[in-house]
Amino acid sequence: MTEVTAGRPVQSEFAGMPPKLYAASPSRLLAHVDCPRRYRMQYLDKPRPEQRPQRAHTSFGLAVHNALRDWWDLPRDRRTASAGRELVRTSWIDVGFRDPEQSMVWRKRAQEHVVAYLGGVDPDDPPRGIERTVSFISGALRVTGRIDRLDDRDGELVVVDYKTSQKPLSDDDARTSLPMALYAAAVWKMFRRPCLRVELHHVPSGEVISHTHTPESLTRKVDEAKSIARDAQRADADFAERGIESTLFPPVVGPICTWCDYRAHCPEGQAAGPEKSGWAALEAAEAAQVPRVVEVD
Repeated sequence: MTEVTAGRPVQSEFAGMPPKLYAASPSRLLAHVDCPRRYRMQYLDKPRPEQRPQRAHTSFGLAVHNALRDWWDLPRDRRTASAGRELVRTSWIDVGFRDPEQSMVWRKRAQEHVVAYLGGVDPDDPPRGIERTVSFISGALRVTGRIDRLDDRDGELVVVDYKTSQKPLSDDDARTSLPMALYAAAVWKMFRRPCLRVELHHVPSGEVISHTHTPESLTRKVDEAKSIARDAQRADADFAERGIESTLFPPVVGPICTWCDYRAHCPEGQAAGPEKSGWAALEAAEAAQVPRVVEVD
């Protein structure tokens, strides 16, 4: 059915039809929570404002993730912990660092972390999935995301996420993580098997932070995501009608503004403080971190 409003054709909804789906990744949902202004610039503005160049800690994290992914593609006789050293070298991303010397230091650290981590991985027990895309629909929300690793341990499906930040993790990081809960819900839906355990593997330290959800706690997390999605969908519709004149995308000003990829386009964010350098997230760790001593095969 088509109506005409202000001289323009508008498609109206038939009574009884399901609401239009809001499709989002967990990252998109959290972007709307963290700062609606950044959400608008990242997902709605056309053309999208130019982002600042990639930071060094992102390059470091991507190289580690890629090495851990590619390790499972090696022939079994080459799937050793020490093989991780070459995988990091070939996947290294030399972007965002202060200078070539700093890049070399962090490449070496990435190699040490990956070799140490792989020393605790059974090469004869491949995961159920590597960088597996998962999705599910609940009500008017469709969630799609990609998980680093999906394990099948004694009949139990476990969602694994690699973390490469230089800060240690806490037990709450796994328990409260909205993305991890949504991934578990998606795995349960797709594989038709319960998936309740989520794990954060902190590669620099080798620490594993885990949490086992209940069906009820996963439901609460899905409901949380649906609530965020309703707000975002409302804001999207207002933006479609009013563009940048919409008032539903206020900036959330705070310390995170100094890290924001879009601060060059946000006067309020620029006023929050000086922008962090591309390598700022690594500076404290450079002075404090002592590389792990590991034995390799």
